[in-house]
Amino acid sequence: MSMIGEYFRLTSAELERAIADPDWVLDYIEEAQDAEEESEPAPAEARHFSTYKAWHLLGFLLERCGFPVNVVHGEELLGQAGDWGYGPPHYLPAERVQLGAEALGRLTYDQLLEGVDPQELMAAEIYPLGWEDRASVEWVREWFAGLTEYFTAAAVEGHALIVWLD
Repeated sequence: MSMIGEYFRLTSAELERAIADPDWVLDYIEEAQDAEEESEPAPAEARHFSTYKAWHLLGFLLERCGFPVNVVHGEELLGQAGDWGYGPPHYLPAERVQLGAEALGRLTYDQLLEGVDPQELMAAEIYPLGWEDRASVEWVREWFAGLTEYFTAAAVEGHALIVWLD
């Protein structure tokens, strides 16, 4: 079983409803995921986005550089939501999404990797493991680019984000 980083964009009204009724939003998300599954929209156009198994490395690298927003795990617990896979979902309100988008927009993946030693990643047990050399972190580059695009689009629309591991 894999641990996958998941995101979903919500309007302010949808976020309020989600906080009050996490069961509603889980159904809503599943319906939206099903609808987007066939069309596979670009991150900027999608309601749902996934960082696949790259979530842990991205979180480690962003935390290491003092990133101002927890874009990988979210920051506020989503109401009384139960476990959505690997723990309860969290969210980022629109103003935190905006800050995250601005900070992501000023950062490159190469900057995130500056000074990173593969042994540091192995010692930190960064999921999914297998970081023996510098080349092994390259596959995460596309997920960072998609995350940046997704956050930017959400910020432009004034959306909040629900974040969870599935």
